[in-house]
Amino acid sequence: MLTITSIVLGGILILVAVLLAWSYPGKPKPFVDQNGHPLAGSISEKIYLNINGVKQGMFIKSKDINNPVLLYLHGGMPDYFLAEKYPTGFDNYFTVVWWEQRGSGMSYSPGIPPETMTLEQMMSDTLELTNYLRQRFGKEKIYLMGHSGGTFIGIQVAALSPELYYAYIGVAQTSNQLKSEKLVYDYMLEQFKANGNTNMVRKLEAAPVTMTGGVPDAYLALRDPAMHPLGIGTMHEMNSHVTGVFIPSLQSPEYTLNEKFRTWTAKARSGVAILWDDMLASDLRKKVTKLDIPVYFLEGIYDYTCNYKLAKDYFEKINAPLKGFYTFEESAHSPIFEEPEKVQKILREDVLARTNILADR
Repeated sequence: MLTITSIVLGGILILVAVLLAWSYPGKPKPFVDQNGHPLAGSISEKIYLNINGVKQGMFIKSKDINNPVLLYLHGGMPDYFLAEKYPTGFDNYFTVVWWEQRGSGMSYSPGIPPETMTLEQMMSDTLELTNYLRQRFGKEKIYLMGHSGGTFIGIQVAALSPELYYAYIGVAQTSNQLKSEKLVYDYMLEQFKANGNTNMVRKLEAAPVTMTGGVPDAYLALRDPAMHPLGIGTMHEMNSHVTGVFIPSLQSPEYTLNEKFRTWTAKARSGVAILWDDMLASDLRKKVTKLDIPVYFLEGIYDYTCNYKLAKDYFEKINAPLKGFYTFEESAHSPIFEEPEKVQKILREDVLARTNILADR
């Protein structure tokens, strides 16, 4: 018994040591010139701000602090840590703000009043941070980008306060999320039947998604393990959420060990997304159909998390002064990480130039 206890304790100590090593120095890497010196005019910082009474964290990155400001709204959980393995290149053209929203990631705290975790509050937080960034960087307007669940907030903020933004960019845009879940459920059931995975078929059939009965908890427990092997999850080439997302999040040296713990505590508490119930109950195709600023949708053709075809249908219904829809042929849910060069070209030549020359025709 003493030997077993010693082995267990030794294993725990080794694990803690590894996690601590992965969490050093716990701050973002600076941009450097060819001589290894900090790049003049650049910014690479991690800060916490009081936004509407709640301490919230973010990374701010740019090779030139004079660049236009891009505020990024993450989905079900912050994904800045993925940018280390899959660089987006945003910081070449923007001062990009990777904000970790109220109740998520670094911004998680058990003391946040649950009654404040509402769409209205998240929109208010977004506007509060937008105005802080405008003032700090001396910009009349900024760019707003949402990803996945972040698009549910972002497109509504852009419609409400277009005077604050040059353009809205939706990546894996939500539309009718309940219908999206029904479509992916049907697709996965069909695929697993075809490839003979009777175990997954049995589990899915025991937790059906329907337009009337909704999305059962038992299905949500299967969602990531079922989607990733089929290439329709976070990324088309990512076959496991554990090795593709969970482990990389622990390895990031820009987060402290405590921040990593808060990230996954927040994810465990919120499930798919903080505003999941609101997303399931909403149909943005009826709720938000007019924006007074340019609108760009960047969509992976393999995306079933926020269904590609539903996003395209929603895009067609939007009335805006300028629109661009862009299909990513090698991507699922995360084109900014899967096909970053194409995203950079769109941002540089269409979004910043206020045109849609590169859009699908």
